[in-house]
Amino acid sequence: MSLSDPLLSVENLSAFYGDAQALAGLSLTLARGEMLALIGANGAGKSTLLRSIVGLVPNRKGAIRLRGADITNVPAFGIVAQGIALVPEGRRLFPSLSVEENLLLGGKVGRPGDWNLNMVYDLFPILQEKRRAPSTSLSGGQQQMVAIGRGLMSNPDVLLLDEVSLGLAPVVIKDIYQLLPRITDNGLSVILVEQDVNRALGAADRFICMLEGRVSLEGRPDAFSREQITNAYFGT
Repeated sequence: MSLSDPLLSVENLSAFYGDAQALAGLSLTLARGEMLALIGANGAGKSTLLRSIVGLVPNRKGAIRLRGADITNVPAFGIVAQGIALVPEGRRLFPSLSVEENLLLGGKVGRPGDWNLNMVYDLFPILQEKRRAPSTSLSGGQQQMVAIGRGLMSNPDVLLLDEVSLGLAPVVIKDIYQLLPRITDNGLSVILVEQDVNRALGAADRFICMLEGRVSLEGRPDAFSREQITNAYFGT
């Protein structure tokens, strides 16, 4: 793989829930160190795309490649070992475990890399203060930090963030977004699903707008007017 090749590519991907088609021939690429925002209305297929990439949507067609290798048929439990980590919508922490135990689970895959407990605590100092506390005792923002930290502990090449700001106070969302550049500084690539279009476009190097399981617009945020983006968002 050369430096000019995409780190992750999705090629003509279609996905189904029963007879309902959620993705329809969608393609995208992700470069090393890039932050790609996925925007679109509810039901556009954003979360389905992330879940398809990590093998959680079995009924799909197309190809998914990581570092040029086809991972389409790698089972979900093996995707994290390949270097892709999903921070799911709703955080999905283990309620019976402490903050630190939740974080340590992320490192069980054993991939080499810089991310460890000290690195996560440096990124989110409040988690070190609460490392022995049950995850259920944390605020929503702190739980989101644990979910992100757990993903980072697997030392991924690609981090998928699904609805990172959902249900959080604006001041907490601002704090989390201010830390995202530190995550990509070491070459980690991020795909960010976000309902807040302004915040997503402000953080991303590039965006893809999805409509009914397809790409309706893509490029750098500064390459399009807000009217063009709105029209792509609503299909008008």
